[in-house]
Amino acid sequence: MSDVAKLVLASGSPRRIELLQQMGIEPHRILPADVDETPAKSEIPRSLAKRLSREKAERAVAIMAAEKTATGAFILAADTVVAVGRRILPKATISDEAVDCLQLLSGRSHRVYTGVCVITPAGKMRQKLVETRVRFKRLSRREIDRYIASGEWRGKAGGYAIQGLAGGWVVKLVGSYTNVVGLPLYETAGLLAGDGFDVHAGWGAGA
Repeated sequence: MSDVAKLVLASGSPRRIELLQQMGIEPHRILPADVDETPAKSEIPRSLAKRLSREKAERAVAIMAAEKTATGAFILAADTVVAVGRRILPKATISDEAVDCLQLLSGRSHRVYTGVCVITPAGKMRQKLVETRVRFKRLSRREIDRYIASGEWRGKAGGYAIQGLAGGWVVKLVGSYTNVVGLPLYETAGLLAGDGFDVHAGWGAGA
C-alpha cells in the first residue's frame, strides 16, 4: 500500500507545500480545512496547536468522506502557534497586529509550537507536538516599519516569517527550524513512515 498511498495536505499554506516538496513528497491534493482558530478560555499555546491540527485533519476527512474520495489517502494537517509565555500571538492580518507582535518579540525569546496530525486510510490518528525556542535581537522602530512595508507578516503567526527577511533577526534558535517555518520535517516524516507511508517514494530509482 505504501507504494501507491496518496497524501492529502489539509492546508493551503504555500510554506507547508514547499516543505513537503523539499522532503520529496508531492501532495496528491491540497485541501484547506478551515476551522475556528480562536483559543478556548485559558487554553495554553501547546494545547491550541495540537487541538487545531487535529480539528483540521478531522475536517478534511469529513469533506472527503462526503465526496467519497477518501479511499487510500493519508491526511496530514498542521497548525503553528507563536507564544511568549502563555500569551498566544495572533496570525497577523492587519499591520497594527504585526507591529504589536514584533514589539513584543523584540530582544526576547519566544516559543513556536506546531501540532502535526496524521490520519491514515484506516482511520488511525497520530499526533506530534514540536516546540522550538527562538530569540530575536532588539528591533528598532525603523526595522519594524520597514518589515511591515515588506508585507511578509501577513497571515503569519507572530507577525513574521523566519524564512524571509526576519531570519536576520534571529540571535538563537533551539530546536527545529522547519517547525518555525510551519512544518517540522523530521517529525512529520516519522509520523507518516510509522504508519506505512513511503516518504522516500519520490526520491527516484537511483536514490
